[in-house]
Order: sequence, then structure tokens, then C-alpha cells
Amino acid sequence: MKLLVMGPPGAGKGSQSKKLVEEYDLTSISTGEMFREAYKRGEKLGIEAMEYIKEGNLVDDDITNEIVYQRLKKKGPDSRFLLDGYPRTVKQAEALDKMLADIGSRLTAVINIVVDYDAILERMVGRRVCKSCSETYHTMFRPPNVEGVCDVCSGELYQREDDKPASVKNRLNIYESKTRPIIDYYKGRGVLVNINGMQSFEAVYSDIKRALRELRHD
Repeated sequence: MKLLVMGPPGAGKGSQSKKLVEEYDLTSISTGEMFREAYKRGEKLGIEAMEYIKEGNLVDDDITNEIVYQRLKKKGPDSRFLLDGYPRTVKQAEALDKMLADIGSRLTAVINIVVDYDAILERMVGRRVCKSCSETYHTMFRPPNVEGVCDVCSGELYQREDDKPASVKNRLNIYESKTRPIIDYYKGRGVLVNINGMQSFEAVYSDIKRALRELRHD
């Protein structure tokens, strides 16, 4: 199984992806995580990427394509993976098709989580992340037991730069203009599955699993 999870920023892609990775034993390929880890290690690639991310902009295509290609090539054609946060432009989607073809592979399905933009703004501005273990919370929907402190490891919680209001609005504008066209790109290839993201986490995940079962029976 080779999946791509799509949706606007704050649609819940990360949480759903984590669950899918665990249940289907997939390798997670998250460009956001790879860039943040590279940044923590002080690598030039990560530092350059974070300059884009902090402003709510998309990381340069060449930088992003290269880090994804290296990961896919390392895993090989028979690997089971889930892509999270990539591709974000039609150009990147075309590059991904070429990468997969190069290693003799292709996508099984593209899961598109559909969420209202007003709901996204509320979700993202209230999000807090643990500096130590990256556990995610929300000031309204999932507050920690102690304000500012992680329930899991007692690490400090903080608001990421890309979760601040101005950055969120910019990211949504970029998504609308550059990323939404990918939906039509994959729809034309018969692998797109739209999922209603305005439900509970459990309901969204149940719909994703149902869609995957139906694809397997086709």
C-alpha cells in the first residue's frame, strides 16, 4: 500500500496519517518532519527549509523533491509508505510520478480530507506542540492537564510559528492557489478519494478505512 494524504493545513492530516501508519505498518514520509529534524541537526537543507516554513510559504520544489526522492529510492519499489505534506504543487506531483516510475512503483490512493477554512483557522491557532516529544494539544479541544506542560513527558508546550494567525492565513491562501489544483490532477488518474473532515477523528478514520477496503476490492 502506497498512500498520499492531502487536505488544507490543519485538516488533521498528521493525526490521521499517524493512525494509518500504525495500523497498516507503513513507513511515514513527512516532509515537514524531515525538514524539522534536519533543522534540529543544524543541516543546511533544514535551515533553508525552515526559513520558508516560518513565513508560511512552501519550501522550494528542488529542495523538497530531492529529500523525498532520496527517501523513496532508499526504501525501494516494494516498500509500503504514506506521504504526508507532499506533494503540494502540481509540479511536485508530476515529479513524484517520475520518482515512483523510476523505482518501479505507483500510488495506491490519494486521500483528500475536506475541511471548512474557518474551522481550520480555529484549529491551528489553538494548537500547541511539545518541544521534547512533539505530542500535539489544543487550547480548546485537547488541552493538557497542566497549562503549558506536556502530559506525556512534562516538556514545554509552544505555538509553532506556522500556527500563528498571519502564517495560517497565508498558508491557506497558498493552498488554495497552488495545492488545490493537485486534486484535479489526481482525480484524472482515478486514485482520488474525498473524505469529510468535518467529523470526529474516529469518524474520519473510519471513512478512510472504508474507502481503502473498497479500493482493494476494485
